[in-house]
Amino acid sequence: MTLIKLKDLEAHLWHAAHIITGPIDASDYKTYIFPILFFKRICDVYDEEHIDAMKQVGDAELAKGAMFHRIQIPEGCHWDNVFERTRDVGQALKDAFRGIELANSKLHGIFGDASWTNKERLSDELLSTLLNHFNKVNLGVASVRNDDMGRAYEYLIKRFADKANKKAGEFYTPRTIVRLMVNILDPQAGESIYDPACGTGGMLLETIHHVKENGGDPRLLKLKGQEKNLTTEAIARMNLFLHGQEDFEIARGDTLREPKFLENDHLEHFDCVIANPPFSLKEWGHGRWSADPYGRNQFGLAPKTNGDFAWVQHMFASLNDTGRMAVVLPHGVLFRGAAEGKIRTKLLQDNRIEAIIGLASNLFYGTGIPACILVLRKSRPASHLNHVLVINAEEIYTKGRAQNTLSNQQADKIYEIYSDMKKRGPAAQEVEGVARWVPLDEIKENDFNLNIARYVQKPLEEETVTVEEALRDFQEKLAALERAESELEELLIKEGYEL
Repeated sequence: MTLIKLKDLEAHLWHAAHIITGPIDASDYKTYIFPILFFKRICDVYDEEHIDAMKQVGDAELAKGAMFHRIQIPEGCHWDNVFERTRDVGQALKDAFRGIELANSKLHGIFGDASWTNKERLSDELLSTLLNHFNKVNLGVASVRNDDMGRAYEYLIKRFADKANKKAGEFYTPRTIVRLMVNILDPQAGESIYDPACGTGGMLLETIHHVKENGGDPRLLKLKGQEKNLTTEAIARMNLFLHGQEDFEIARGDTLREPKFLENDHLEHFDCVIANPPFSLKEWGHGRWSADPYGRNQFGLAPKTNGDFAWVQHMFASLNDTGRMAVVLPHGVLFRGAAEGKIRTKLLQDNRIEAIIGLASNLFYGTGIPACILVLRKSRPASHLNHVLVINAEEIYTKGRAQNTLSNQQADKIYEIYSDMKKRGPAAQEVEGVARWVPLDEIKENDFNLNIARYVQKPLEEETVTVEEALRDFQEKLAALERAESELEELLIKEGYEL
């Protein structure tokens, strides 16, 4: 069987979304497309495994044995059983999904909770058309390798995020920002990685790519993540399965209120913790944290209506003795006072914050505000103590009409700045307007305010505008203002307002 080209596979999968456009909102494409894609993939792989098993044992029943299959497909739950149905197709899908989940404990809940039997949204005809589209392509390993399957899946996640736009911030972090964060943490084969707000699993997956690109065996990674949203958590698990990953665990639940990864009633500890948690969460569980049984408020209690520092402290408390973490947060964590100021001060005084990287605005779905990356470590080199590396990367981006982007090259450029400054340590010379090691004494003089502009500023450009140019610019802007006022006046009159 010939391999399908990645571009052809991506186009085929993206076309599936067009089939359900109309009855299904763009923000819900992922809820319906991913379970069917996963269903088709595991059934096609099962068929390949069955053929191989038949060559070994020569008996169709024996060839169904668990030793020959990564995932069991029970009787009546195969793709072919659903595909041949013309009535109550949604119910057939639901039954097949349930049967597969019951036969494979590691797949419990993986197909999500889509309303497959709602015929007003998904008629038998529409579902049959969708299944027929998927049926045109064999998605077994002989046609689509794990790497390509994973890439195509990630491509779909990105396209769905583009379509969902504002709602996408809940489950998707631009992959170049993830790449930057993972490069900073530099996970190694054999290490444990944890994402407490894992979304569709992009950060965990990037650690796989990182280890592979650096010559390590990603199968030795121990990956764990927690996600509150049922659909998103299911997609993360499918994502890791489709990338061929074995040793992972994705749990569903509210991380701040009910962390799932525990050892003897204490938080489990990891080598790397990475996340892009919800910005400035209002209802985050303040009441429970006032007497947190896991000791996550060791630096102070986050404000009742803002959970940013609750996430920071949960992540820090989840590190082992040599662990490191990277987290995306709004700039407010750098300078807000009161309770947050006290937490920030203690983190700085304890030498936990290694670096702050300010990113360009409008890089994330659902918010135009600029964000920053905080890098914290349980243990820092003696030569780095009492210093914080501050990087201003707000001008490293590609401008877009609706949203700005960060290319791989730009993400790598920011990483190179970080890596070079870190290698040379606090003795490194400042990169004017971009990066500098700031002594803790200087931060203390600023009342432990970490506003990047206080420490890394662009050099002032010389004034080169002539009087004539300035006057012409003023006249043009004045004329534009007059035109705008005139248009506004006409509009108000048209709408019946008295001027």
